[in-house]
Amino acid sequence: MTRTARRTGRSMQVAALGVTALLALSACSSSDDSSSAKSDSSASASASASASDKLSGTVTVFAAASLKESFTTLGKEFEKAHPGTKVTFSFGGSDSLAASITGGAPADVFASASPKTMAIVTDAGDASGTPATFVRNQLEIATLPGNPDKISSLEDLTKSSLKVVLCDKTVPCGAAAQKALDASKLKLTPVSYEQDVKAALTKVELKEADAAVVYKTDVHAAGDKVEGVEFPESADAINDYPIVQLKDAQNTDAAKAFIALVQSTEGQKVLTEAGFLQP
Repeated sequence: MTRTARRTGRSMQVAALGVTALLALSACSSSDDSSSAKSDSSASASASASASDKLSGTVTVFAAASLKESFTTLGKEFEKAHPGTKVTFSFGGSDSLAASITGGAPADVFASASPKTMAIVTDAGDASGTPATFVRNQLEIATLPGNPDKISSLEDLTKSSLKVVLCDKTVPCGAAAQKALDASKLKLTPVSYEQDVKAALTKVELKEADAAVVYKTDVHAAGDKVEGVEFPESADAINDYPIVQLKDAQNTDAAKAFIALVQSTEGQKVLTEAGFLQP
């Protein structure tokens, strides 16, 4: 064999080995990419499944009566976003709800109409974490439709000819009304004190009273059943609304998720549309 032929044979062997090596590397790379893709896909699927399966069961929310309409809406949205969950509410005067919680009533979340009533729960050690203010609310006078008594100010409510209803002074809306009256140096003797703001408003809706001092949100929710009259003194008696997960919550994951919804952009939109003020 000639020297030239031997060189040509070696060149062909080297080339063949090079091609084989490249093919092997390509196969390894393809296998690694495929394995990595499968791994990423599995991780993503696992995370997705975990997120969808995370929340289930019932979350029990104790909330101020003035939150009834907006929280009911948020409860439905929560259940829709988390199939398999159910939100149950207990609405009422914040002081009564706080007393129920400290008395052992089972609940996961407490949303109060004032820091003072929230303090009943936190002072008793029944809250988990620090309450956060999620909205604020301002007072308004609710009159009969068309405002037949021509009520235009807080002072007008002191007329003896008018039947006026207030919330009890232990309830946030009643404490706020008293604060506004004190700031104005006005004295008002109502025909009745009601245990929550909805009860006070109902007196006007049923024409059992000529007017009531309630929240703007309640006047808004009542639609054409009442007419609202703003008064400047209400700016001195705006209530902060705090929310907190409770220490003995049975469904902590759902409780945290519901509070997150309330504080989210979506939740805040529902609340502000109902007449609440930003925190």
